[in-house]
Amino acid sequence: MLSLFCRTLPMMNRLALAFVLCAATVGHATSEENLNYQQAQKALSHAEPQRRIHGLRQLLKLGTAKNADVVYPLLDDAEPEVRQVALATVWQLWGKSGDAAIDKLYQEGLDRMQDGDMPKAIEVFSAIIAKRPAFAEAWNKRATIYYMSGEYELSMQDCEAVLKRLPQHFGALVGYAQMLAERQQPERALQLMERASKVNPYLANAELMMAALRIQIENKRKSMI
Repeated sequence: MLSLFCRTLPMMNRLALAFVLCAATVGHATSEENLNYQQAQKALSHAEPQRRIHGLRQLLKLGTAKNADVVYPLLDDAEPEVRQVALATVWQLWGKSGDAAIDKLYQEGLDRMQDGDMPKAIEVFSAIIAKRPAFAEAWNKRATIYYMSGEYELSMQDCEAVLKRLPQHFGALVGYAQMLAERQQPERALQLMERASKVNPYLANAELMMAALRIQIENKRKSMI
């Protein structure tokens, strides 16, 4: 599934779309070879790009959210195709709790989001959070809905919950930074953006947003003199 809940937004809001529902289907493997988890992880450092991609695809079949950390280095891979597959893999791994019942509920929440039934989606993700509070992506999806609904305080609270459980979640980092910037807190917003960029150096428009935040910080400093 390649699906984004989005609207026409200024530059900073477009950047924050990483924080909105973001998942992509990873394409078919180039080889029929099946790898176990250790082999798939080892393939991520293979010299051949297609072997790294195959490793990512096998890892997606075998892993869950807790395994995303081994994929982060490939977000800075020299090959654009590897980076693209790595990005999709990270998002999909984040959405895998490792519990079939929870994953079924999670998919129901995604379906309700796609249908535009945001109250029901919130209800579903809240149920997941109650049953499995360690599942960071349930918090992130609920934060996304709150953001889309203009419930920014609730969204920021859920972003905090995501980052306590998954500090490398660049989607939540960007979304949280966006909301802080809009509330005249550029210093903290910049810190979050720098963290996000460290995990995913190819975040769209990240440098532009950080430059805008630095200007905002400087203007704020000057106004206090």
